[in-house]
Order: sequence, then structure tokens, then C-alpha cells
Amino acid sequence: MGNNVKRLAILGSTGSIGRQTLDVARAFPDRLEVVALAAGNNAALLAEQASEFNPKFVSLTNGDFPSGVARLSIDEIAAHPDVDLVVVATAGKAGLSPTLAAIRAGKNVALANKEVLVMAGQIVMAKATKHGVEIYPVDSEHSAIWQCLVGEDRKSIRQIILTASGGPFRSLSPEELSKVIASDALKHPTWQMGRKVTIDSATLMNKGMEVIEAHWLFDVPVDRIKVLIHPESVIHSMVEYDDGSVKAQLGYPDMRLPIQYALSYPKRWYNEALPCIDFDQLKSFNFDRPDMANFPCLRLSIEAIEKGGTYPAVLSAADEVAVGLFLDGKIGLMDIPRLVEKALGAHRSMDNPTLEQILAADGWAREYIVSVV
Repeated sequence: MGNNVKRLAILGSTGSIGRQTLDVARAFPDRLEVVALAAGNNAALLAEQASEFNPKFVSLTNGDFPSGVARLSIDEIAAHPDVDLVVVATAGKAGLSPTLAAIRAGKNVALANKEVLVMAGQIVMAKATKHGVEIYPVDSEHSAIWQCLVGEDRKSIRQIILTASGGPFRSLSPEELSKVIASDALKHPTWQMGRKVTIDSATLMNKGMEVIEAHWLFDVPVDRIKVLIHPESVIHSMVEYDDGSVKAQLGYPDMRLPIQYALSYPKRWYNEALPCIDFDQLKSFNFDRPDMANFPCLRLSIEAIEKGGTYPAVLSAADEVAVGLFLDGKIGLMDIPRLVEKALGAHRSMDNPTLEQILAADGWAREYIVSVV
């Protein structure tokens, strides 16, 4: 491998984003080397991936892994000197510790985990600045904003416009939403994603978390971040500048596009496997305001970041537990925002929290949701 090869650690390699990251790596064997893979409990798939990509290191949280490959902790992999770029594709709280480990080791991070910045955005971004580390957003919306900002003065941003597909239930009434079951919610109309983020898309919690992410990633006040429903999912987000100009990033709704941009930045690589937009087939772009009454998770997210302190950490943890309960068939879809709101209402927040206080708030919220249910 030459000096121009990026050496990747892919955390969460057996999940949806992890598998699609490996699709991109597979297409560029002369530019991307997979030196480390980390998974939670899917030992069988991790073994298959290791057999194909021959990493130097693996991490498996639960389960046994065949001998022959060095086994490290996920934090050790994130900080390893043989790694150039850490792809954080884990779900939930599990992404926070390795993200911080990578930053402390001076590694750039391609971040696909929403909860990392929702829980501890101020701490993560401050440490990235301190260590001279770049955070490359992998979410399609934040990748779009990032691309729109290339060559621009960020002080001239008037507003950021985050687009949302609206999920599969945007036209349902509250009564109909209360009857939704997990198998229906997992059928997203435009995107192929992991189970947790697909449910968050159905409740619009993912969009609320993306508002929080955008606030930290681009240092823009929350009141200048707007959400619009865009069912076609072709415009991934927009930036309006002080002179009234608006930049939009368009692309086929395929997560491999923003993943590849994070891996190839600052270059763009041709990949024949990636789909392109057929503009001859596009008849119109539609936009609408989100219904805060039917989808209170968006409102709760915005309120949590406006209040600050440990509220966002409680929001994230309560949602993670509630989504798990919904997927297990123990609660209904609309119980998710109800439980999250109860946790936020019962929480006593701390201003300017330390990492330890954030983790304590996270643990409190998880215990609270279980006790309420």
C-alpha cells in the first residue's frame, strides 16, 4: 500500500453504516485499507468481514472471535497509531468513548453516530479543536451542509435548512400513529438504515437530534436551524447566506454517497456502483413544515438543546431505551415521546456538565424509563 492510502478503523462494522462503509472500501482497494473492525455481538458477520479485508485488529464486545487476528478494545482500536481515520458507525451511547479516544490520539473521525454529539457535543467539539482533529459528518443531512459550506465564510450563514423525508407515517393521524407496530415502522420509504435510526426517523426524533448535531458541528444557534419535510429525499439539506443566496446539496438517497465523501475528502472519487439522480424523472420538489403535534419528538429535542445542560443526554438515553422497548413490542410508537417527555420533566439538569455528569445523567435516564414502564 502506498503513502496515499487511508487506513480505516470501522467501529460498528456489522451494522448498516458499517456494511456500507465496507462497500466503499471494497471499491477502492488502492486508496482505502481496512486495518481494524469493531462489532457488538455479530461474531459471525465480523468473522466474514475479517476474512475478506484481513484487518490487523478486531474488537468484539460480546462473543468469541476466531484466533489469528489481534483483539483489542474498541477504544484501543480508535486510538491505535496504525489508524488514520476512525469511522464511528456504532449506535447509541457506545460511540462516545471511542470517539473521544480517537480525538485524544489526534485521529480524524468520520461520525455517523448521532448520540455522540447529542450527549456531549460541547465536550467533543472542544476536544477536537484542542487536538486539531476534524469531525467529518456522515449523516446525509450534515454531509450536505458540510459540502455547502466549502469555500464559504461560516459567519455569513443566515440559516441552515435540514430536510427530512418525514418517514413512513407523515400523513397519519394521532389515532393511526398509536396503532403502528415495529414491522411497519422499519419500512422506510427512501432510505436503508439501521433499526434504531429507522424508528427515530418514523418519530422525527432523528431530525431533532440532527438539529442538535448541526448546532455543534457548524456552531450555528438553534433558532437559525430550520426543519422542512421533503418527501423526495433528493435535496439533503440547504444553507442560506446573508445575501439571500441558498446552496443545496442534491444526491440519490443512498448512504454510500455521504460515506464516500467523508472517506475521500477533500477529493471526490468516481464510483460506478453509486447511483445518480435521473433528472428526467424528477417532476417536482415538495416541502412542508413538520407537524409538531403529531411528532412531539422534534419539539422535545429542540427544547432539550435550548435548555442545555444534561437535558440532551437524558433525551438521547431515554429515546434509546424507549425505542428498544418499542422494537420488542412492549410499548407503542407514541409511547416513545411520552416516555422521553416524562424523563425530561423528572430530570434535574446540571449546567456546563462534565463528562462524568453527562454519563451519570445518561444512566439515570435509562433507569428511569425502565422503572416507569
